[in-house]
Amino acid sequence: MSRVLLLFGGRSAEHEVSCVSAVAIYDALVEADHRVIPIGIDRDGAWWVVDTGHRPFRAEGRPAALRLPDGRLLVGDDAVNYDVVFPVLHGPYGEDGTIQGVFEIAGKPYVGCGVLPSALAMDKDIAKSAFESAGIPTSRWRVVRGPEYRQDPGGTAASVLKELGSPVFVKPAELGSSVGISKAENAAEAMRAIALALRYGEKVVVEEFISGREIEVAVLDGPRTALPGEVHSAGDWYDYASKYEDERSDFEAPARLPEQRMAEVRALAARAFETLECRGLARIDFFYVEGGRGFLINEVNTMPGFTPISGFPKMWAATGMTYAELCNELVNLATAN
Repeated sequence: MSRVLLLFGGRSAEHEVSCVSAVAIYDALVEADHRVIPIGIDRDGAWWVVDTGHRPFRAEGRPAALRLPDGRLLVGDDAVNYDVVFPVLHGPYGEDGTIQGVFEIAGKPYVGCGVLPSALAMDKDIAKSAFESAGIPTSRWRVVRGPEYRQDPGGTAASVLKELGSPVFVKPAELGSSVGISKAENAAEAMRAIALALRYGEKVVVEEFISGREIEVAVLDGPRTALPGEVHSAGDWYDYASKYEDERSDFEAPARLPEQRMAEVRALAARAFETLECRGLARIDFFYVEGGRGFLINEVNTMPGFTPISGFPKMWAATGMTYAELCNELVNLATAN
């Protein structure tokens, strides 16, 4: 069995989600007889060896540091050995290629996608451009940048609505877990939504509204696809509260789709995985417009949520792989590459 360096927390707005995910992964890896070294990264970027008695985990404890270029983990005067890294970090500074670059420099294997696919998938604008070039259908979108908006907030909002119609969804270009996302019905709401999204970065993606079902596909190396799942949101749309706080929200796996549609969306997910040159794992999200445009890819998540209610492990469970088996498989894939 491997000595696994489990990284969680991080500097992004998805810090709390990562802390919850890490608990379940820690327990699953211990169940699979791995030795797990849990390291929490706090919001300032400091590293800590954490007390696993706190649930969810907290990014606090004994100070730790990673030395480059050899990748040694130092805790005080001691060097802690590890074989593979499991970076359950969501959003910027973890899922965007930055931490992946650190371990590429160190020559240490890690779970998940490499630098390029991580960076591509994190930027919703660049990813959608790649999907469009590959012939994978996606929704119409427009990029708004900070200087453009601040120069003319009202004119920018009006221009977006004229181009994409109403309502629209406004998102930070590089974030997940529905953080900073708003639905805007008119120019005033679009102005507020863009201003909110700009708190998380200087690039905002505005997308046309798609009235359809939300279908997700979990993918592992191969690519191997799980049976698709479907989001049933308690809210008007699947925002942060609906995703993590409202118990009325539900994720159904497998999704209730005809066999032909099941095969179609799994094939599209595999194509998207290969288009971005992903490895290890990814969750591919689609909208499904029945009797209309069919499946439209929404985004690729290279480190999807691993909380007990997250869709990625639920889809693999529906396909016949337990949570512990899934985590063990990811470690094995990382060490085999």
